[in-house]
Amino acid sequence: MSKRSSGSPGKADWGELLITEVTRSTRADFENLFEQAGAPKYCWCMAWRNLDNREHVGNDERKRAMMALITAGTPVGIVAHAEGKTVGWCSIAPRETYRRLSQEQDDSEAGVWSIVCFYVSRASRGSGLASALLDAAIDHAFAKGARTIEAYPVDQASPSYRFMGFRNMFVARGFHEIGMAGSRRHVMRLER
Repeated sequence: MSKRSSGSPGKADWGELLITEVTRSTRADFENLFEQAGAPKYCWCMAWRNLDNREHVGNDERKRAMMALITAGTPVGIVAHAEGKTVGWCSIAPRETYRRLSQEQDDSEAGVWSIVCFYVSRASRGSGLASALLDAAIDHAFAKGARTIEAYPVDQASPSYRFMGFRNMFVARGFHEIGMAGSRRHVMRLER
């Protein structure tokens, strides 16, 4: 999967934005992004994935677990590149590759992909990159056979879970709310 974009009107001029799936051959881009200062290397995007004893697992073990998923060919997400640098990440994968994401989740549903995390490098924040990643994640999931995309964003004023994206970003793309996961996360869906 590779998607090129020339940016969004009114946002930063990306020049050429390239978005690719994280695979064995592109995992170094993901790894380099997460090793940058300020990146979520404390998590390695394993917070919502199945990991035994996750509360007591160190950063190195989280990284090893994520690299094992990538090596095994498990879909984990997409990364964005601009001007030769990896600048953003979106965790988009089949819902069954994550741990339970909401109390009402129906595990018998097939073809559901979930968006659980965005990370945008400090220098790229506020430039519309999260929206570009969301657009690419939607295209990616449907191209891979998703029937439904589920996300768990928060309101802009939320004091936590902001890494899951903001509700208005999803509403603008046609997602509809089907419930809540906890007190802050909206469960939202898009079907094609």
